[in-house]
Amino acid sequence: MEIDGLFTALLFGAVIGGLGRLVIPGRQHVSLLATILVGIVAALLGTAAATVLGVAETPGIDWIELALQVGLAGAGVTLWANRSKQKLLH
Repeated sequence: MEIDGLFTALLFGAVIGGLGRLVIPGRQHVSLLATILVGIVAALLGTAAATVLGVAETPGIDWIELALQVGLAGAGVTLWANRSKQKLLH
């Protein structure tokens, strides 16, 4: 991976992770780094799912792909926050 691809993945992961945090109600105790990592994974998984469903390459903005990515990021942030909460309780 070239440096511009890495920078793009980090930036896109931060945006997707941030949007994922916005769709989850309440406050999540998740660090910025964790949000970016969850966003990167969600972006990759959302793109893969959109490809399987045949909606990844559409003209204009790929709204379905974006919705999949943000939904996965929201689920990932929720899982990460609950995982962190469980560590605090034990």
